[in-house]
Amino acid sequence: MSKRIFITATNTNVGKTYTTIKLMEAFSKMGLRVGVYKPIETGVNGLPADGSLLFKYAQNINPELRALRINDIVTLSLPLPAAPYVANKAKKIDLTHFDRALKKIESLCDIVLIEGAGGLMVPIDDELMMLDLPRHFNALTLLVTHCKLGCINDTLLSLSALEHAKIPHLWALNCRLGDENFTQVSLPYFKNKFDPLFSIGHDNTALAQALLDKINQENSQGE
Repeated sequence: MSKRIFITATNTNVGKTYTTIKLMEAFSKMGLRVGVYKPIETGVNGLPADGSLLFKYAQNINPELRALRINDIVTLSLPLPAAPYVANKAKKIDLTHFDRALKKIESLCDIVLIEGAGGLMVPIDDELMMLDLPRHFNALTLLVTHCKLGCINDTLLSLSALEHAKIPHLWALNCRLGDENFTQVSLPYFKNKFDPLFSIGHDNTALAQALLDKINQENSQGE
């Protein structure tokens, strides 16, 4: 497994971009040249908002990326804010375009964070779901989950999908203002069932190290 991390979430607007930025910062502090890639972004009118934000931040911490352009970071931009299947009118997507873009970014990096669109079961075309991308990229997956009521169900469903697909993964919580009741209604379950627990914004360094350890573990098992 190369040093690629695919960042997905239990749904849209859960915090993938925020998480990606926090991990870029953590990996950079560890001395790694960090790159970022957003294969598909929908809801784009002009420049891709998430991709541009990620690209700008990545260039600040890895100046070598200044040789690239936004089109190198976001391969497919679609105007309609919908699943790629709908936004792209069910057209077949050629993943070799993604491979070439990723190879170009990797030439300037030690590790690349790949941000997905929506959740794992978002359809890309007639054959592919977002779940298929980390397998195609041979990337470790980080699942980001919310802390609102229902997060237990959403987290377990997404983890089940990853386990069924045999995709190596870790997961982390992204709690926000307004999620104060999480500690009473959901955290007791997670504490009882999972160890360790990672929280974005609090455990960034520990999570970054755990991701690197998991990549090394997967690489050693594949030898």
